[in-house]
Amino acid sequence: MKNIHTIDATGKILGRVASEAAKHLMGKNTVSYVSNAPSEIKVIIENAKQTKMSEKRLNETLHLRYSGHPGGLKSLNNKEIIDKKGWKDLYTDAVYGMLPSNKLRPIMMKNLTVNE
Repeated sequence: MKNIHTIDATGKILGRVASEAAKHLMGKNTVSYVSNAPSEIKVIIENAKQTKMSEKRLNETLHLRYSGHPGGLKSLNNKEIIDKKGWKDLYTDAVYGMLPSNKLRPIMMKNLTVNE
């Protein structure tokens, strides 16, 4: 039986909501926390569109991708990501970066749901 934790993002800042979601996905808020096993907590982020973000953060924060080929460095700011893929992708990237980079990260990411 999975526990469900719902986070309402209305009027909150993206990083604070993402860090709270990452803590719950890792299971750090439970008594039975162990670092070598995924938690059975499902996290749902509601009202992602109503997240508070300043104009500077919207336009100047860059997300980089590199294809591995010469000239393959691509950069997008938050506004472009929201326009192309929506708030769901922005939250997914933020939470993904806050989880530990080990074999459990994909398992934990499957327990994240973002609703716009």
